[in-house]
Amino acid sequence: MKMNAGQIVEIIYQDKSEKITQRKIEILGIRAGRIRATCLTTGAPRVFLVASVLSWQPVAEKRHA
Repeated sequence: MKMNAGQIVEIIYQDKSEKITQRKIEILGIRAGRIRATCLTTGAPRVFLVASVLSWQPVAEKRHA
């Protein structure tokens, strides 16, 4: 399975100072080893390096009955 634009995923990410964070993001696009996304916690736009994503999983969509 791969990440796609429009998808909401939860990632574990290691930044350049080696700090590890876990966050939910909405992917806007993936190009040249970079993920453009909106952080759903802060609402801020972010760019993540694909190589620094330690783990990811899709967020299950809530279905209404």
